[in-house]
Amino acid sequence: MSSTELTLRPFFWRATKLFPEKEVVSRGPDGMTHYTYREFGERARKLAGALSSLGVEPGDRVGTVGWNTHRHYEAYFAIPLMGAQLHTINAVLPDDHVEYIVEDAGDEVLLVDPGEPFETIERLWDRFDGVRELVVMDDEVPDTDLDCVTDYESFVADADPMEWPGLSEEQPAGMCYTSGTTGKPKGVEYTQKMMYSHSMMVATPSALGVDESDVVMHVVPMYHVNSWELPFSAAMAGAKQVYPGPSPDAETLARLIEEEEVTLTAGVPTVWINLLDYLDDHDADISSLERIVVGGSAAPSAVMRRFEDEHDVTIEHAWGMTETMSIGSVSRPKTGMREWDRAERFEKRTKQGLLSPGMEMKLVGDDGEEVPWDGEAAGELYVRGPTVVSEYYNRPEANRGSFEDGWLKTGDIAVVDEDGYLELVDRVKDVIKSGGEWISSIELENALMEHDDVLEAAVIGVPHERWQERPVACIQPKPEASLTGDDVLAFLEESYPRWWLPDNVVFVEEVPKTATGKFDKKRLRDQYGDADLPHTPGGSEKADGERNDGADR
Repeated sequence: MSSTELTLRPFFWRATKLFPEKEVVSRGPDGMTHYTYREFGERARKLAGALSSLGVEPGDRVGTVGWNTHRHYEAYFAIPLMGAQLHTINAVLPDDHVEYIVEDAGDEVLLVDPGEPFETIERLWDRFDGVRELVVMDDEVPDTDLDCVTDYESFVADADPMEWPGLSEEQPAGMCYTSGTTGKPKGVEYTQKMMYSHSMMVATPSALGVDESDVVMHVVPMYHVNSWELPFSAAMAGAKQVYPGPSPDAETLARLIEEEEVTLTAGVPTVWINLLDYLDDHDADISSLERIVVGGSAAPSAVMRRFEDEHDVTIEHAWGMTETMSIGSVSRPKTGMREWDRAERFEKRTKQGLLSPGMEMKLVGDDGEEVPWDGEAAGELYVRGPTVVSEYYNRPEANRGSFEDGWLKTGDIAVVDEDGYLELVDRVKDVIKSGGEWISSIELENALMEHDDVLEAAVIGVPHERWQERPVACIQPKPEASLTGDDVLAFLEESYPRWWLPDNVVFVEEVPKTATGKFDKKRLRDQYGDADLPHTPGGSEKADGERNDGADR
C-alpha cells in the first residue's frame, strides 16, 4: 500500500520545485503582474500562515468572491493545503443567492475582490451570522464602515510562512455551488483525492493533454467549478499560466494571447464568438494559440470552422458539470479516424466526445432500462467515477432524485454512437415534448447559429393546449443584419420536418445568460412562455408584440 495520500501537496511541490522559474501572469486594474512559481509558492505559504493567525483551522471553510487573478490563485492552494476548504462563490449571483450560499456553507472568512464583489459582501454583511473577517484581494481597503476588513497585501506581508500539515485524501478541500436555476443552489464538496484525480485526468492526452510546454489562459471564471480545475492541472504540469482579470473583453483576450503566447484556453462559446468578431476587424496575432476548449453549450459549427480555417485554432468540445468537477468528456477523433475525410472527422468533433479516463457512463430510458449506443436512441446520461460526487451538501431531498446506486443522474438527455462518442441532445428540463415526440432545443439552437445573420439563438418550449409543448426561437441577430421570422423558418425547413419548426421567432437585443454564461432559458420562459401559439405545429398564427413567426405553409 502507498504511504502517501492523494492530495494537492505534490502538485504544489512539483510546480515550485521543478518549475520555479515558470511564470504566473495576472492582469489587474493597475496593469500586469508577472512572477514565478517560486514566488507564488512563498506567497501561498504566507497566506496560509495569515489565515491560521486568524484562527482558521483544518476543516474550516474560507470563501472567495473574486475574478481570475494571481491573488485568487494563491488562495486555490493555500486554503486546501492548510487543511481548510476552498469555497469559491459566484461573484455575479443575486444577493439572496450569495447570502444563502455563504450561510449554508458556514464560511468563516471571505476573500473578496474590490469593486462589485466587495460591494455585494458589504451590502450583505449584516445578514451573515458566521463570517468574522473580510480580506480584500488588493493592496488597499475600499472606503467602508466595516471594521473587520484587511487588504490582502498587508494581510500576508508579515505572516509566517506555513509548513504544510499532513493531510488525508478524504479531507474536504473544495466546495462549489450549482447555479440554482431550478431552486436553491446546491453545495458540492470535493475531497483532496477528488481534486488530485481530476487534475491527473485532465492532464492526460486522452482528456486535455496539458503539459509543461503549454501557456494556459484561464478565461472560465475561477468561481465556476474552479475554472474547470485547469489551474490545478496547469500547476501539476508546470505550465505557464495567464489570469486575465475581471471581465476581459475580446480585445483584452486577443492582446494577452499575443503578448503571453497562449497555447491553450477554455470558456463558453459566447467568449470565442466575440473574439472571432474582434479578429475580423482588428489586426492581432494569435498564432501561438493551438486549442480552445468549449463547454457550457455547443460551439456553432461555423465558428469552429472559421477558427480552424482562418486562424489554425482547433476548438475541442467538452462536457462536464459541477457534480463531475467540470471536464468529464472531450471530443477529438481517434487515431483510427485519421484516414477519414475532413467532414467525417469534423462531425465527431462537434459532439461532446469520449468520456475522460476513470469515468463510466450509461444511458437510461424513461422505462428505467439502458439505451443502446447506436447514435439514435436517447436516454438520460448517468455517470460515475472518482471525480463524481455522491451527494449534495446538506440537501437530502435533492439527493434522492439525483443519485442512484452509485450513479449520478446528470439530467442531460444524450445519445452515444457506435464509436462511444457522447452527444448531448438536451437537458431533461429543456427538451421539448410535442405531441408525444421529443424536439431537441440544443440541436435547433446549433442549426440556427449556422445562419449567417444569427449571432446567438436559444430555443424554449412553451405550453400548448393541443401538443403539450411547442418550440419558440429567441434570436439575437448580428449587428446590421436584416432578418425576419420567415427567413429563420425557411432556413430551418431545409433540414427539419415541419413539426420541429418553431411556432414563433422572437428577436431579442441579447440572449440572457446565467451567471456561468449559459443561456438563461428560465428567464426566457418567464418572458415568452405564455405565447399565443398556432394550433398547427410550424403554423402561421402571429402572436402579439415583438414575436414574429413564419408565413403560411
